[in-house]
Amino acid sequence: MSNLKLFALLLGMLVILISCDDDSDDGPVTLEAGTLSGGPFTFTVDGIPDMVSGITIDNSNRVGSNSTYVITDDSGNILGLPPSLDAVEGVDFDEAGAGICLIWYLVYEDGLAGLEVGMNTSDFSGDYDLSNSITVTRNGLNAGMLSGGPYNFTVDGIPDMVSSIVLDDSSLNGDAQTYVITDDQKNILGIPPTLEAVEGVDFDGAGVGSCYIYHLTYSTGLGGLAMGGNLDDLTGEFALSNFVVVNRNALDAGAISGGPFTFTVDGTPDMVSGITLDDTNLTGSKQGWVITDDQNNILGLPPTIDAVEGVDFDGAGTGVCLIWHITYEEGLTGLTGGNNVSDLVGFYALSNSITVTREGLDAGAIAGGPFTFTVDGTPDMVSGITLDDTNLTGSKQGWVITDDQNNILGLPPTIDAVEGVDFDGAGTGVCLIWHITYEEGLTGLTGGNNVSDLDGFYALSNSITVTREGLNAGALSGGPFTFTVDGTPDMVSGITLDATGLTGTNQTYVITDDANNILGVPPTLDAVEGVDFDGAGTGVCLIWHLTYEDGLTGLEMGKNVSDFDGFYGLSNPITVTRN
Repeated sequence: MSNLKLFALLLGMLVILISCDDDSDDGPVTLEAGTLSGGPFTFTVDGIPDMVSGITIDNSNRVGSNSTYVITDDSGNILGLPPSLDAVEGVDFDEAGAGICLIWYLVYEDGLAGLEVGMNTSDFSGDYDLSNSITVTRNGLNAGMLSGGPYNFTVDGIPDMVSSIVLDDSSLNGDAQTYVITDDQKNILGIPPTLEAVEGVDFDGAGVGSCYIYHLTYSTGLGGLAMGGNLDDLTGEFALSNFVVVNRNALDAGAISGGPFTFTVDGTPDMVSGITLDDTNLTGSKQGWVITDDQNNILGLPPTIDAVEGVDFDGAGTGVCLIWHITYEEGLTGLTGGNNVSDLVGFYALSNSITVTREGLDAGAIAGGPFTFTVDGTPDMVSGITLDDTNLTGSKQGWVITDDQNNILGLPPTIDAVEGVDFDGAGTGVCLIWHITYEEGLTGLTGGNNVSDLDGFYALSNSITVTREGLNAGALSGGPFTFTVDGTPDMVSGITLDATGLTGTNQTYVITDDANNILGVPPTLDAVEGVDFDGAGTGVCLIWHLTYEDGLTGLEMGKNVSDFDGFYGLSNPITVTRN
């Protein structure tokens, strides 16, 4: 290439470069907010105003038509827009509470959107630039760090104090300090002013539970710091340390094992055996054993396991006993036979209990029936009765037949003997059949006595009912009738007999006066309706239906119904009034 052509090429490139430089004069302007210096600042939120100072802005290269300062939290949320450094240094950061603030310098052009308290800097829309930020850390009060414990005491009437608690106060701040003791629900139990006062507290006196010991730092104006208050109700500037736990445990009576035991009350001694006491966690200066019923009434106080295993539980009769181990301190009251465990007053603990069940004799379960017979002179025997003796106990057994008032009518020794009893001979009423089991020495098991007269070791099964019904003469309907005695024949009509439940070999009708004296014995309804009641004169007649068995005596005109002797039944009467 010739020198001339090279010169021309270079000249063209220069022209292009100059042209591009001229175009850049009309391009977009980049905003520049400058650089903040000062801080970082760290304050304690304690009710005393905290302001920043000494902040400067290097805005020698600032580009932007408008400017302001912006204060945000550490997430960029706008908390304030002070227009000048003086306004920034007039902000009280104590009022913002604990947390972190960031101070920025902002330049921007008209039309910037999102520059409002409550918005976030990420919401800005328009031309703007933010400087670097200065951090303002607002720390809460610091109550220090407690060490010591945890403490475990036994509530036994002996004073229990904590010791060797240490407060690390290297970061402690605040105008005033104290200690606070609460329960596990933060209820304030005490406000000892010093560690010495804390270590003088008798935690045994607080009873069973847990206490928490805190160190508290606070500023003037704290509210709610009072005995009976709650830490959650404190108001003002304050801080609590971690807490030290004081556990106030009850006495421990250990754990007993063995049983449960089940005995039959039959006059033979019944003792427990194999009971053991795990005393790994046992506390208390005095120990013993307590036997109660299932309502916790004290039946006995054996001093040792050997004494417990020497108790005859058969002698207590049927029911449930509970065996406990007890530990206690001097001064316990109420530990006396006949009292209830709830009557104990003092420092004590009971172990778990072992159950001793004292069952009565079991007479088994009988099945069959119920039976219903008609008392008509024909023998009536039960059959198909069975005894389930799966759980049967007792050395002697038998059968008892009573009336429905439990009066003893018979004592058949076997089922065969029971099924040989003629219940027709007992007349109308209800019998109960029972199976009985008993031990030697039972008294009162005699015909004519009542079951309630039995004395000794015995049991009765369930009962089977035998109902002995009289003859059923049916039910009459019709009437009542009222006639005038005037010489004109008066006959009844429309009488019907409901024979649904009718029993008996023989039937007839009977007409009596109102004193049950027999006036007539018409054999049929037709005969009844053929009677002229006008001829009987004034008075009252009763019409009955009668059912009976052969051998009935007293069924005669002029006799009274009360003279009947034999097996019979009368229906309801129909009244005929003769005026």
